[in-house]
Amino acid sequence: MTVKVNERDDAHMSHEAIAAGIRIWDVRQQDLLVGMFHSETEANRYKAELEREESQRAHEATGS
Repeated sequence: MTVKVNERDDAHMSHEAIAAGIRIWDVRQQDLLVGMFHSETEANRYKAELEREESQRAHEATGS
């Protein structure tokens, strides 16, 4: 599964959020939005958690 973290671009932000200087990082798993964070660090932490869970499931599925 692919998990990506991208900063949301201004075209997908409200005018109020842009004026306030708010930044949002989207976390997408298989092109589905699964999380939004105000901190890039938190977004990457969530990405790592999803990848860890995915790895665990794959490991359990192989019976190893």
